[in-house]
Amino acid sequence: MSVTGTYDTTVKSPMGDQKGTFTVVEGDDGTFTGNMAGGMGSMDVENGKVDGNTMTWEMNMTVPMPMKLECEATVEGDTLAGNVNAGAFGAMPLTGTKTA
Repeated sequence: MSVTGTYDTTVKSPMGDQKGTFTVVEGDDGTFTGNMAGGMGSMDVENGKVDGNTMTWEMNMTVPMPMKLECEATVEGDTLAGNVNAGAFGAMPLTGTKTA
């Protein structure tokens, strides 16, 4: 199963629901690239890895403060669910629905 696609996502953050568009392009070697774009700008995927239907990746947030985000999500059908770990802020639930 390929995780490639575009997902409408919601991250439940301490600042309220953060909606965005998560674009995933799976490589041939267990990796993926992409980005997350939303109301606070765009972040590129770093160290994207795919293991079956589970993805792990990092992103460097700059707004509202610089922070490394560590992310994990599992894709089932047209949905994804996981967590975004934001350091001292802890894990924030991530959900999404594939749109393309």
